[in-house]
Amino acid sequence: MSDLLSRLHSFSQSYSIKYSGKENLQPTLDRLVQHESFKVILSELIEQPVFSKDFGQQFASLGAVEGIAPSRLLRGSLNLALGHFLTLFAQLVESLSGESRRTDSAHHVAGEGALDIGQWRALADGVLEDDAIKDIKLITYLTSVVSDAETVSYYSDLRERLVIDNPHAIYPTSGYRESDGSVVSTSDNLTSEAVMSFSTFATIRTVDDSLNCGNNVLRDIYKPLGRCVCLIDENVETIYGREISTYFEHHNISLEKLVYRAMEIDKGIDTVESMLGDFKRCGVSRNEPILIIGGGVLSDTGGLASALYGRNTPYVMLSTSIVTGIDAGPSPRTCCDGFGYKNLLGAYHPPVVSITDRFFFKSLSEGWLRHGIAEIIKMAVVKNLTLFEQLESANAALISTRFGTKDCNDNDAIQTQSQAILGGALKSYIEAEYDNLYETHQCRPHAYGHTWSPGFEIEAGLLHGHAVAIGMGLGAYLSHQAGWITENELFRILKLMSDFGLSLWHDILEDQNVMEASHAKIIEKRGGNLVAPLPRGGIGSCGYLNDLSAVDLCAAIPLYKSMCATFPRDGNGVEPLCSDVGLESPSTVAAAS
Repeated sequence: MSDLLSRLHSFSQSYSIKYSGKENLQPTLDRLVQHESFKVILSELIEQPVFSKDFGQQFASLGAVEGIAPSRLLRGSLNLALGHFLTLFAQLVESLSGESRRTDSAHHVAGEGALDIGQWRALADGVLEDDAIKDIKLITYLTSVVSDAETVSYYSDLRERLVIDNPHAIYPTSGYRESDGSVVSTSDNLTSEAVMSFSTFATIRTVDDSLNCGNNVLRDIYKPLGRCVCLIDENVETIYGREISTYFEHHNISLEKLVYRAMEIDKGIDTVESMLGDFKRCGVSRNEPILIIGGGVLSDTGGLASALYGRNTPYVMLSTSIVTGIDAGPSPRTCCDGFGYKNLLGAYHPPVVSITDRFFFKSLSEGWLRHGIAEIIKMAVVKNLTLFEQLESANAALISTRFGTKDCNDNDAIQTQSQAILGGALKSYIEAEYDNLYETHQCRPHAYGHTWSPGFEIEAGLLHGHAVAIGMGLGAYLSHQAGWITENELFRILKLMSDFGLSLWHDILEDQNVMEASHAKIIEKRGGNLVAPLPRGGIGSCGYLNDLSAVDLCAAIPLYKSMCATFPRDGNGVEPLCSDVGLESPSTVAAAS
């Protein structure tokens, strides 16, 4: 792979495209695709093992992580429309040039022979603006449009070989997925045993001001497709609808908005069914990522609808809340409520691109920010000590400045602190989540705080973040009781949550029936084990408590309550209830249903 990247870098640096406008577009393309170096590079891009563990590491070693996703999609180059192919190729070249500028800026930026990365972007944009050519697939162009007989023969033979050797590279359903399998049978074929595997990839990004027309992140995804089918939260539409429309209009991308109310009461299968009907009406293709713009409810229901539509339709998640941005957005667990149970129905279906943009946080109330920060604390306590210390340092300024987007200056420390906290939280989360995509085992650090809270969250009418914080506090107390963390570490965990105004306590914990039922339900859900993730061996490390009876759990609660009483507000949170931030109480809704 490193040899390919070196050849690609050298070729893109030395090759002059000589594109001057629409009148010489086809001669420019013909000259490019017939170049021997281009043929070699294209063939190698197609043959790369893009889902191997080593693949991304080689990009990372060059400081070119941004080139991984386009390179993976370029495995299906021949199946891509010309405009799409050239856009991805330009992104790949740009990622490598970024490394060049960092390592040898005198030569590559100011010196003779500087790398003109703009020529690749200009050619891609030229093709995308030419309606006669932009949608022609590369393989069709190479075998039917190009006049050079040798080139036509070369790519015709390649196509026939790939059908047998590498069908994902020539006729993929979606460039984001790959499957494999093996079968062994008895001699009479009456019994067979099969093993099946599935691979997918995702890009997780923190992006500032993603709806600024000068930001190309969404543009580069949807411009080659010619349109964007967008699920959008109606509250987000009210605040950002004009800005969203302006962005896509500026880039001449057709936008189909599907606006949905996305409150907790809307998180049912009827909402998912309605989305499926809209996808059918819009004629969504299985290789066309749907764009979801909203918070946790829409990411759950929209992600599930994407999983069900065509059995596997990709989607891009643009998160507008803090909970979604660092947890629900990149999560592979899509779901809806059913039969009185939270998140009972679902599918494992991660977004192909997840974007966290803190600029959306400026419109959120403090109550929404506070409950979202609980999910960051979760990852810090059981996986990332540095993140925990960053949270201690930034403290309430994260809330008052809306993660550095309000009432602060560009050079204030909260700017870099906010970016570092979001990046650290995301990396910790996806390391834990994506290593266990289908939840095939229960050693899941990101489930910290989620052991007993699902059983009392709705009953108490709590915001999710406050319920999780109570679960984390109780879990940290049990961890200390087991000798897994020190008293000082327990105090730091509880203090951090209290300083952010999160709940350590709610009287629902004293309802023995609720807590015993919570204990039983989570054991059922986790395959017959409790496997409660708790801090163990210090903050930033995780262990799993399995041997705890419901009797022992309930016996610990009065002692935990006494500790909570030593904190401000007796351990109660600030605006802990759904009704405190203008939501319908889920307990009322559940009772009515």
